[in-house]
Amino acid sequence: MSNVLRLALVDPHDASRETLKKMLLGMDVVWLEAECSRYEFFPDVVAQSAPDVGVVSLDSDPDKAVALLERMRSEAANCAMLAVSSNSDGQLILRAIRAGAKEFLTLPLSLEDMISALGRISEARFGGSAGGNSRSTKIYAVAGASGGVGCTSLAVNLGCVLASNPQNTVALVDLDMAVGDADVFLDTIPDYSLVDVTQNVARLDFQLLKRSLTKHSSGLYLLPRPVQLQDVSLINPDSLKRVFGLLKATFTHIVIDTSKSFSETDLAAFEFANDVLMVIQLDLPCLRNLVRLQMSFDEIEGLREKLKIVVNRVGLESGQIKLKKAKETIGREIFHQIPNDYRTMIEVRNNGVPLLEQAPKAPITLAVQELAALLTGESKTGEEGDHDAQAAGQTGGSSSWLGFWPKGAKSKT
Repeated sequence: MSNVLRLALVDPHDASRETLKKMLLGMDVVWLEAECSRYEFFPDVVAQSAPDVGVVSLDSDPDKAVALLERMRSEAANCAMLAVSSNSDGQLILRAIRAGAKEFLTLPLSLEDMISALGRISEARFGGSAGGNSRSTKIYAVAGASGGVGCTSLAVNLGCVLASNPQNTVALVDLDMAVGDADVFLDTIPDYSLVDVTQNVARLDFQLLKRSLTKHSSGLYLLPRPVQLQDVSLINPDSLKRVFGLLKATFTHIVIDTSKSFSETDLAAFEFANDVLMVIQLDLPCLRNLVRLQMSFDEIEGLREKLKIVVNRVGLESGQIKLKKAKETIGREIFHQIPNDYRTMIEVRNNGVPLLEQAPKAPITLAVQELAALLTGESKTGEEGDHDAQAAGQTGGSSSWLGFWPKGAKSKT
């Protein structure tokens, strides 16, 4: 289990140990290496299992537990100690911290508190990577430079491709609040929506979070847009970020299908994402919109570097702009190209099945698989078409694409 943060747990109380164990087992970012019911046995357990973090419950015997923390500080310096107790007395907290606990959490534990504590331990000890053992969740936001360019179809099928790897757990979030239709592409009728999760985020644990999402036969978990338009106002960037945090601690990959409005919630998704896939077609409206969007994105720290251009429907017969001209216009490399296959995509949408099931050997399916490989660093070719991951966002500078924008607007920047 080299991709996760390894934990060992000690708690002489059976009931509270089972509660802690259930929470830890539900977290894909950690692996419960060992559990122990006796304080005196815990040093041997840690010596044998070599966990990254030791979780010590103090309630059974606070004096013995604090003595154990002191012993672990000298005998297992590489194992960070996390103390938990239903007693929030300041003196006990101080004793635990002085004895060597890196964090102190009060029972009953909230999911967010546990995530935050483990994150701080990882950051302090391992620079956020848990000494090479912590899995870093990959988040991809999919946006479009114009309506109807195929964002949802790409997001859904990218999610299904990622989920086809048994080592991955993948969630798709539909952020197109008004007219999102990711559920249609997957032929599902969800029981819960994004508004249900955001309104109950404080009460969720990992098991309940997964049950709140709709699991497709491909293995992809879907969190759909609200059912009622009136509910959209209940979702704000702050509540959304809390949901994103829980998803990040639960899944290995998250795909976010954003809206075309570039609202505050969409920008929150961009901030959260590792990569922002901007889907375009090789036509004048898309390129013009992308130029304008890039001008705005340059004002948001870090966003330009995340941007990856994906050209959809390459080979469409209706007079597409040449790829070379498009690159000159937008001033950056094309990350990936998806071929046009109208017939297959219509069948996929109408049947509510992913490309992997409907047309596993079709060029469009292979192109989505290659996109997934490029994003995850698993590409065998290292490049596809005009893809250049290192040059994305670096080539051409602003002067090449500002020339495509009206002079009046250019003079204001």
